[in-house]
Formats: sequence, C-alpha cells, structure tokens
Amino acid sequence: MTERTFIAIKPDAVQRGLIGRIIGRIEEKGYKIIALKMIQVSDEQAAAHYAEHYGKPFYPRLIKFITSAPIVAMVVEGDNAIAGMRQIMGKTNPANAEVGTIRGDFSPEMSFNVIHGSDGPESADREIAIYFKPEEICDAWQTSFEILREKMGD
Repeated sequence: MTERTFIAIKPDAVQRGLIGRIIGRIEEKGYKIIALKMIQVSDEQAAAHYAEHYGKPFYPRLIKFITSAPIVAMVVEGDNAIAGMRQIMGKTNPANAEVGTIRGDFSPEMSFNVIHGSDGPESADREIAIYFKPEEICDAWQTSFEILREKMGD
C-alpha cells in the first residue's frame, strides 16, 4: 500500500553534515522523496509538532532542540512508507537501535537521535500539514523503480 510519511533530519544531523548520507539511505531503499526543504522551525511549528507532549517534563527541551538549528523536512512516499521508514531509522533510543539503521549508525544518545519519522497515518498527515503546503508536494513523477514495476505489470 502506497503511503506518505513525514521525515525530519534533526538539527544535530544537519550540524554534523549527515543530510546527504541520510537522504541516500532513503533513496537507496526505493522510497520517493516528494517534498524536501531546509527550514528553521518556528516556535509555532514546534508547538504544533510536539502538541501531544505539552506539559510533560521533557517538552521544553524538545522545543529548544528542534528550534536550535535548521532541519531538513521531507515527505517520503512508497509502499508501507511509515513502517519502512521507522525500520530504516531504528529504535528511538539509539542504545537499542540496530547497527545498519540511521540511529544505530549516527546517533550518539537519545537526546540527539538525528531523525524523526511519523508513527502512523494520522500523525503523518498532521505533521506534513505543519511543514508543507499542498502545492509544495511534487508527486507527479516516477522513480526508476516505479517505472520498472509498471513495465513488469505490478
């Protein structure tokens, strides 16, 4: 099932120069990036993104971190993109993330886990709307994998 998910390369990864390596892993897996931009997250966007954590002890730290430097915001599309991207990212706590996952390879600790991905269809829709206008999503093209699948009749 083709679906969309929101992915953010977090400030720590941007500052460490990991943008290309992370995007490469997404593309190598065969997912299609249909929206992409580097932005400085506003306080309003941060509050909307982390609304479910409002009032929790770690909420102020989340807001401070996500607004501390630019992020790379993306909409990724593909078969089972939400679960697939969560697998590529690895467990939220890098101490538990497998080697070969983005967090397992690049994250030094929980506070600096380099990437965010939506955890379900509802959060994907909500998060995409926080960072992208509908006209910023470019989905009217095919990847070489999609072209091959079409030729094979899948």
